[in-house]
Amino acid sequence: MIDIIFNNLFLAIALLIMLIYLLLGVISLVELLEYKRGHRHADFNAMLSSPLSPGITVIAPAYNESKTIIENIKGLSSIHYNNYEIVVVNDGSRDDTLEKIIKEFSLEKVEEELYSTIPTQPVRGVYKSKNKAYSFLTVVDKKNGGKADALNAGINVSRNPYFVGIDVDSVIVPDALLKLAKPFLSYTTKRVVATGGVIRVANSCKIENGQVMQVNVPDKFWARFQIIEYLRSFLMGRMAWSKLNGLLIVSGALGMFDKEVVVQCGGYNSNTVGEDMELIVRMRRYLYEQGIKHRVVYVPDPLCWTEVPDNLKSLQRQRNRWTRGNMDTLLIHRKLFLNPRYGRLGMLGYPFWFFFEWMAPLLEGLGYIFMIYLIIVSAINLHVFLFLLAFVYLFSVSFSFYAVLFDEFTFHRYHRFEHLRRLFLIPFLEPLIYHPLNVYFAIRGNISFFRGNRQWGSMDRKGFDDKSEPKTT
Repeated sequence: MIDIIFNNLFLAIALLIMLIYLLLGVISLVELLEYKRGHRHADFNAMLSSPLSPGITVIAPAYNESKTIIENIKGLSSIHYNNYEIVVVNDGSRDDTLEKIIKEFSLEKVEEELYSTIPTQPVRGVYKSKNKAYSFLTVVDKKNGGKADALNAGINVSRNPYFVGIDVDSVIVPDALLKLAKPFLSYTTKRVVATGGVIRVANSCKIENGQVMQVNVPDKFWARFQIIEYLRSFLMGRMAWSKLNGLLIVSGALGMFDKEVVVQCGGYNSNTVGEDMELIVRMRRYLYEQGIKHRVVYVPDPLCWTEVPDNLKSLQRQRNRWTRGNMDTLLIHRKLFLNPRYGRLGMLGYPFWFFFEWMAPLLEGLGYIFMIYLIIVSAINLHVFLFLLAFVYLFSVSFSFYAVLFDEFTFHRYHRFEHLRRLFLIPFLEPLIYHPLNVYFAIRGNISFFRGNRQWGSMDRKGFDDKSEPKTT
């Protein structure tokens, strides 16, 4: 009897999850095709040359980023936009990050200018370049307070109505600001308060002067797994939630925000490690309560390349932090759960994140334990169970293949057959290796959260190698 109950429950849950993800995939496909049609004849040069283009501040927090800081700032300086400034915030780095910036860009300390009043850790100095070629560059040196605190310090010195928060170890494409800014100008009935774009994996890519010159599939399998994961998450997930207006997050690696709304909401929350998600949810909650129609828009173009963890230690720290950040945000804003006052955010977006991003790994972990117990006591129909397991496995593989093909037929960033050959191997391995590890990391993240861990953690940066060609395997 117990084997029938378990098999039926397993099948019901599996079918529900598959149905939801298929629905999100279909919505994403429709939205992507609509985006491609709408931007086929878009004249971004008109925005580039227009004096009416909104002013944008690019804020890049930096903590111990000595290996990549110079090339990343140079990459930011090559952005195609006519009205922007760059604010790099040195968040109390313990290495020579600040010294390298001062030397490379001929910086000198200037009088501090504050345009907003979000509380932050003490600012030790504000620097500008003596070289007119870098007149758009401002560097803020402050006591360490974490990424959220550094972003708030950047907002305080920014002069423009919109800002872009990025990870300084990321490389954004030259036309990223144009594409992120367009939704702010396109919507007339709803106020766009934030936009985000696709994040891609930069490991093993050839980077020169802060720009991706050659796209490559990473040498290490841990980074390859994340390519597939990012394609599913961004193209197959956030694209659909943007269409449904239920998006809860804009990636901290690249997002554009309406500064007025951010300041009204008090800036980034320095008491959480999930500051990117928490800010979006708090902004949207505030706007719903004020009765202001609004949108958070996702841009499917690959606009940012970032270095991802390529070893288990760094990957575990990152996923532990992501889990704690999700939990913190969901608990802080638990009022939204199935609350019709907050529209699709409360009725669709929040419940999805609650059940699929928080609870799903815990239930899956318990399912693994219960399944092993049933096998040991011979209380399960093994043939039926293996059939169902194979069915779920093949669905997972197919969905990942779909994500890769989805990307190739639209943006085609991996040009060589060798790239696709190496990518198409990953979906077969991911359900067996990478996914169970992520479940384990999420469970550890839950334990860390309830133990009161509020540490950001760190990731070992290898830096981008401009000289050597990546190895092939």
